Amino acid sequence: MKIKGPVKALGAMSGTSLDGVDAAAIVTDGITISGFGETAYRPYSAGEQAILRAALGRWPGDDLNAAAKVVADAHAMVLADFEDIALVGFHGQTLAHDPAGRGTHQLGDGAALAKLLGLPVVWDFRSADVELGGQGAPLAPFYHWALARFIGATAPCAFLNLGGVGNLTWVDPASTAPDMPGALLAFDTGPANAPINDLMQRRLGRPYDTAGALAAKGQVDEAIITAFMKQSYFYKMPPKSLDRDAFTDLADACDRLGDADAAATLTAAAALAVSEGMTHCPRPPDRLWVTGGGRHNPVMMQMLGAALDCPVHPVEDAGLDGDMLEAQAFAYLAVRVARGLPTSCPGTTGVRAAVSGGTLSHPVR
Repeated sequence: MKIKGPVKALGAMSGTSLDGVDAAAIVTDGITISGFGETAYRPYSAGEQAILRAALGRWPGDDLNAAAKVVADAHAMVLADFEDIALVGFHGQTLAHDPAGRGTHQLGDGAALAKLLGLPVVWDFRSADVELGGQGAPLAPFYHWALARFIGATAPCAFLNLGGVGNLTWVDPASTAPDMPGALLAFDTGPANAPINDLMQRRLGRPYDTAGALAAKGQVDEAIITAFMKQSYFYKMPPKSLDRDAFTDLADACDRLGDADAAATLTAAAALAVSEGMTHCPRPPDRLWVTGGGRHNPVMMQMLGAALDCPVHPVEDAGLDGDMLEAQAFAYLAVRVARGLPTSCPGTTGVRAAVSGGTLSHPVR
């Protein structure tokens, strides 16, 4: 597939928070962002969430038919209504992530989706990176570099995605390419929304802590936080990445707390993990731009502001869409794959050299 100038690409993202599928179109040549297109969201029902939750931790070869149908149906529904699309970036649903062991597993058949949509689809973005010694995550940093330049940043800044897991990207916008040495540093900070969402679902039958209302009523258990921050992950140098359920001992420790105190403690853990991660930045960022569902939680944002030495803003303050940024990222990466440009590098995933991940599937005519 030959791409020379900007094209309208469509990206889809279904994150580890298991809330639903985001879809967003952007216009890009895989280097610069020319504009943003329409967006859509397809939530998972409670039943679909239960099926996906039961599939977490499973690998190819396991019985995943029910989960695969949920992923396929949801993506087919949300992607079919977009028009004038040249290329689709399909992330799939992450079920397991063990880059040092079995690898990484995103459920979803991009070839089948290409046939259904009648469009070329780039998918399986992470496997090539893992095979070359990388963490396979996070993958949005190359898009963060493009965004930093799009919003006119002149000093180093950072992007924080608060999804199921938190991940941080430090960007030097003066770098003329994302794979240049020193352009990017990226890594997972720790748990974010996943343990909070699991708590809410398990105890109250609700998908998340709306506006941090429950956490706002609770007290942080300092003993649990102290123990949490002593875990070995925080002493590892980046790049580094996490599975959605990497900190089950944190959730277990909060089981003895009341609902509000447990929510407050899990929220504080996410914020303090980010604070610890910021110490790895080559230079302090000028400001932190927050994206993902966690930015809708005022308690989380207040805790971040108290823990960090730089201004903390939702990405909307820069004119960006924090609900769709991850989906936009996979549209951007899809164009890079189609052009043979790298999608990760040593500074973002620890891969041995810059690599263009992803499989390009064309529709069967």
